[in-house]
Amino acid sequence: MKLWKKSYTVDERIEKYTVGDDPALDLVIAPYDCVASMAHAKMLHKIGILKAAELDAILTEMDNILQSIQNGNFNIDPADEDCHTAIENRLTQKLGETGKKIHTARSRNDQVLTALRLYYKHQIAEIEVTIHSFLRTVEVFIDSYGPTIFPGYTHTRKAMPSSMSMWAGAILSAMEDNLRQLKSLHDLIDQSPLGTAAGYGVPLEIDREFTAAEMGFARVQRNPIYAQMSRGKFEGAILHLLSFIMFDLNKFAGDLILFSMPEFAYFSLPDQFLTGSSIMPHKKNPDVLELVRANYHRVTSAEFEVKSMIANLINGYHRDFQLLKAPVIRGFDITLDSLAIMDHVFANLKVNAENCSKALSEELYATEKVYELVKQGRSFRDAYREIGKQYEK
Repeated sequence: MKLWKKSYTVDERIEKYTVGDDPALDLVIAPYDCVASMAHAKMLHKIGILKAAELDAILTEMDNILQSIQNGNFNIDPADEDCHTAIENRLTQKLGETGKKIHTARSRNDQVLTALRLYYKHQIAEIEVTIHSFLRTVEVFIDSYGPTIFPGYTHTRKAMPSSMSMWAGAILSAMEDNLRQLKSLHDLIDQSPLGTAAGYGVPLEIDREFTAAEMGFARVQRNPIYAQMSRGKFEGAILHLLSFIMFDLNKFAGDLILFSMPEFAYFSLPDQFLTGSSIMPHKKNPDVLELVRANYHRVTSAEFEVKSMIANLINGYHRDFQLLKAPVIRGFDITLDSLAIMDHVFANLKVNAENCSKALSEELYATEKVYELVKQGRSFRDAYREIGKQYEK
């Protein structure tokens, strides 16, 4: 039964269109809705809405529902629309009148916001853990190959000597910056919207600080209008950072695609990491790196999908917000998978020191020659011109 059930039946095609993908997507956030519902039930007991026996019954059944979700045995019927309705319906089927009390002092609007915030916090923590694992793998790579010198490039032309420690060290620096930004992002997300209802609060004295603490939020999101206004804003901030993490992976995937070509062969991947061609029997293709490179664009497009979707709406809830879930879930999934696969790639990446050495052609040292003259007292400009003449042929 729908939480908003009326005396009429909604047109079947209208219902299918408005429900959309929520029954599938909401299986992702359903565990977090259970956590939020348990905190909410404890608060309802604290303010006298639920008796102790009713609270115990709700918590027990919520534990059963959570276990069912985690075991993959919980289904959301399209007629239920979303996980919030499915969970409440199950609670009511089991507990009768007691189950009906769970929705006191909340709306589906702050329910979904709260479940999503808990999901976001969890996923941000997973991103941090995965980045740290990737950093450890890159550090091992540097320990193995760091001293190896190979050409550095600008404008896709040889520029100056580089090294594996300098090249891979750029990953460390990039990911350390990403970790700093993740902490700031976590701080933004770490505020509880539960109790803001549909964006205008509830006409009942509730304890929002209690539920925020129960769920592990650092603070309460005070203004109920801003709680709804922040939908899409927070998601845009998440995807903005995820797109930059993917940008860093895109760069290094591009380097590995280019420099593992037989024409360069500075790097090599195990054959087991390469795919073949359906027509050319000799091909060994770096498809995994090409997909990492391409997935940056998918996350970036998700960011713009969210940011364009929330524009030009007046304050308050709009059904448009339902469509924000898919791009954010997709963004987290792609980023976590891509970080993990690049970790796996670097753990198995080999450097061909001989090919790197062969590529160290004389022009790479032109700038060094300029500075040798500078050390002898020549002005940089005169030294630059003198050395430059050697390469004008």
